[in-house]
Amino acid sequence: MNDEIRGHYTRGDLLQRLNAALADEGLDPARPTAEALAPYDHFHGRGIEATRDAADLVQPAAGDHLLDVGSGLGGPARYFAARFGCRVTGIDLTPEFCEVARHLTRLLGQQAQVDFRLGDALALPFADGSFDGAYSMNVSMNIADKRGFVRGLHRVLRPGGWLLLSEIARGEGGEPDYPMPWAASAQTSFLVSAQRTLQELADAGFEVLQCHSTAQRALDYGARSRAAVARGEKPPHRAVMLIHGEIAARAMAHSAKALADGRTVPIEVLARKPAAGPPQPAKA
Repeated sequence: MNDEIRGHYTRGDLLQRLNAALADEGLDPARPTAEALAPYDHFHGRGIEATRDAADLVQPAAGDHLLDVGSGLGGPARYFAARFGCRVTGIDLTPEFCEVARHLTRLLGQQAQVDFRLGDALALPFADGSFDGAYSMNVSMNIADKRGFVRGLHRVLRPGGWLLLSEIARGEGGEPDYPMPWAASAQTSFLVSAQRTLQELADAGFEVLQCHSTAQRALDYGARSRAAVARGEKPPHRAVMLIHGEIAARAMAHSAKALADGRTVPIEVLARKPAAGPPQPAKA
């Protein structure tokens, strides 16, 4: 299964394709800025806009050590480190993502704050209580064992540590059409309801602080993106096109339709590992 997931995200020559895209915009690939990379290295719904929303919600302290699960090309990890002065360790299943993430981090001079490891979210290679906070953005859709996923996150967080999940939940109306940005077919897509997500978190020992849908934000973002293209501008989020190439247009169309139909619901969940005492019950 992991090989199929890795294969969905890997076409080869990712760095060369990124460099070509930057050069096409008149930029020097050897001297990129975080702003120039943002349309490409925030590979999740709403791109850097969603990363900013997540950062606004959790506000880590300078010196905190954060875990980014499914770190992709590293845009969110570098954003958190630059904005808050914290350390971030990213882990991802895809070797090419980790290689490009390390390269971009060196170019931006952030290697002292940010590092990336190749690994499986179900077998986190970290000691208990290693992190002050953790986040995962559009990752759990590829993970069948949700219980193992959140239990592993609970283990590596210190008491009082926070967890932010920005994910796609199953809505009503049946399975979405494929390919999707996260899966070529239903065989590697494991959507569950928001209620199921909250229950798994509670069962793992987390206290759920809040859960809300970001569907309207996603719909508004899509409308703004289409308006930009209609004006002859590049869309603000170009990561799907960079990574998926020829299937990107179909994947994005299917994603937009599933969102509009309510078959998928983007959610943002903030939870905490209690410092002491039993966890509080989850609220939908």
